[in-house]
Amino acid sequence: MNSKAVQSISKSASAAAGSLGTAAVAAASAVAAAAVAASIVLSPVPDATSRMDGVHADLLRAVQLNQITAEQAEKFEAKLAGRILGEA
Repeated sequence: MNSKAVQSISKSASAAAGSLGTAAVAAASAVAAAAVAASIVLSPVPDATSRMDGVHADLLRAVQLNQITAEQAEKFEAKLAGRILGEA
């Protein structure tokens, strides 16, 4: 067999192996994403008070990072409190 044919076969084999490796990584990523999604869907829903505590903490952090003003945080928290506590 001449050297060009050997090089061509070698390149084809390398490309095929790379494609299989990429497919395996993609499949593993899909399985991991599905596992995370299932854990979120199947996790228990926190009660309204816990949810509001989380909202308050997140808004406080946003104010500290100067992403929103304290007034905006208060208004938004009050709006969410009406929705979240209204559901409870």
